Amino acid sequence: MLDLQGYGPLLLEGFKLTVLVGVSSMALAILLGMVGAWAKVTQLRAVNWAAGVYTTVVRGVPELVLILLVYYGVPTLIQDAATGLGYDLRVNLNPFASGVLTIGFIYGAFSTEVFRGAYLAVPAGQMEAARACGMPRLMAARRILLPQMWRYAIPGLGNVWMVLIKATALISVIELQELMRASQVAAQATRQPFTFYAAAAGLYLVLTIVSMALQQRLESWANRGVQRA
Repeated sequence: MLDLQGYGPLLLEGFKLTVLVGVSSMALAILLGMVGAWAKVTQLRAVNWAAGVYTTVVRGVPELVLILLVYYGVPTLIQDAATGLGYDLRVNLNPFASGVLTIGFIYGAFSTEVFRGAYLAVPAGQMEAARACGMPRLMAARRILLPQMWRYAIPGLGNVWMVLIKATALISVIELQELMRASQVAAQATRQPFTFYAAAAGLYLVLTIVSMALQQRLESWANRGVQRA
């Protein structure tokens, strides 16, 4: 067993925080993805344009740049604006909230494309048939469209989750004590970087394996009753 020199609990706490950040960010990403997908398929041109700008800009800028921009840039921008108006204002953002909001915002753009593809995969004739039978639009979406969209979206959302959970390591730059930051602290204190970075890699791998197993279970549940060719 690796000698963690008493830093094992620190890594485990960092691991728990990583999972919490990942789950919270993924929930936000799914919410933004569903809204973004609707915006991309609606007939409102202004909404289409706004959704296109969101997905293009966010997917085109590195995650680390956006994290630094939000955590360090936004407070500075607000403070400079307040100074220009004659106010002395100091803004300090919460690292956890900043990390969750930024990661969720970033991967909301990727989830948007996943949900848009899932929406397009559902035959349009099914919704037309439901409307022809007198089913209200919201009921048809809830009973016909959304269940099938989830079936098509789960594999793509699983990939988004895998990438997102690794991207949480980037928020170590804003000093949130998640797994990567805890590993850095332990490595610097003990001068054993290989030991602690290897331990962190092992914990990320465990999380990935568990996530893959859960994704397979979700896919099996979503595809129940679906006849395979």
